[in-house]
Amino acid sequence: MHIVDRRLNPKAKSLGNRQRFLRRAKAEIREAVRESLRKRKISDVEGGEDVRIRSKSLREPTFGLGREQGERDYVLPGNREFSPGDSIRKPESGKGGRGQKGSADGEGDDDFVFSLSRDEFLDIFFEDLQLPNMIKAKLKSVKSTEPVRAGFSTDGPPSRLNQVRTMRNSLARRIALRRPRQTEIDELEAEIARLEATGNTSPAQLTEMREKLRHLLHLRKIVAYIDPIDLKYNRMERRPKPKTQAVMFCLMDVSASMTEDLKELSKRFFMLLHLFLSRHYAEVDIVFIRHTTQAQEVDEDTFFRATETGGTVISSALEEMMNVVRDRYPVDDWNIYAAQASDGHNFDDDMDYAMNLLQTEILKICQYYAYIEVHSDEYLSPFQSVVWSGYDTIEGDHENFAMRRVSGPGEIYPVFRELFSPTEA
Repeated sequence: MHIVDRRLNPKAKSLGNRQRFLRRAKAEIREAVRESLRKRKISDVEGGEDVRIRSKSLREPTFGLGREQGERDYVLPGNREFSPGDSIRKPESGKGGRGQKGSADGEGDDDFVFSLSRDEFLDIFFEDLQLPNMIKAKLKSVKSTEPVRAGFSTDGPPSRLNQVRTMRNSLARRIALRRPRQTEIDELEAEIARLEATGNTSPAQLTEMREKLRHLLHLRKIVAYIDPIDLKYNRMERRPKPKTQAVMFCLMDVSASMTEDLKELSKRFFMLLHLFLSRHYAEVDIVFIRHTTQAQEVDEDTFFRATETGGTVISSALEEMMNVVRDRYPVDDWNIYAAQASDGHNFDDDMDYAMNLLQTEILKICQYYAYIEVHSDEYLSPFQSVVWSGYDTIEGDHENFAMRRVSGPGEIYPVFRELFSPTEA
């Protein structure tokens, strides 16, 4: 007997098993993702990941009998190997040491390795981060829906037919129902023709072979090559996406005082910031401005890879930012954000002008301004830089201004979370 399930695919159930697993093991997967971030480069963050979670997280909940009140007697078996106070030797390397349960004989339960897709990895990576103060008081939160892949369905327009999945279902059904191949029928017909021509067989055998041929032709006729139950269509769901207009200015010091290591720290922070913004907000423009004694707006590739160098005048970057705002981003229509990375050096005669420009113009139009000071451990007094000392005097007066220090690649992600977590604003 062959049973064919012709029920329609229920709505929103195409990825049900995977979604239920992600929800059930969310805490374990989130911790595994954070652990994996310590081992990968920031520039590689948008790829997928094979995460390892404990096998006990996969166990289904069960009901059992509760323990009754009162006294209970137990009989526990002893052992012939150990006495009280003995030390149990460590499992041998490669024989269970990486498992969930190691034992003296080298046996154990392996952890479960689960492959996250790129989208699943980024959803967990950025799930609790957002742009602070994203919506201006005069603007309303505007969301529009965008189609996203959501598994497969059994009906849909021809343009969404998934040919690979359809042919896979067709092949599985034909194998299950034992639909004969054309070559098998051709061989049987040739064999019958040969025996009829030579006469070297009995009429009963020829009758049996002809009956088998009729049966194969009948199966091939009633078992279609492609059945309506084989058809699988790419299913799309429309999910809301924020459409509020925002622009992020990335300002980076590339002067002679910025060593290659410090530039690398700045680049990694902006790479992470760029990925974060592009991931979460479809209507966010990103403006890259690099500066020495002069500032210029550049594209992303030039921002990260150009080699020009020189002195340091921070006000040039702030002036260039204001020029871009006046030319392309009206304050009434755009939410404006800025992130600045520097080693803290600046010409002394420029600091007062830069501070005045920051307080009187930029912070008045910015929803949020973040300053990242990069330094290496060889500097004895990273807290006494010219820029840090100046910015420190205004941090407490402006809620939309924040400053942090970074001295190594391992500090980039924690600082990023501090700056762009919802509780920071």
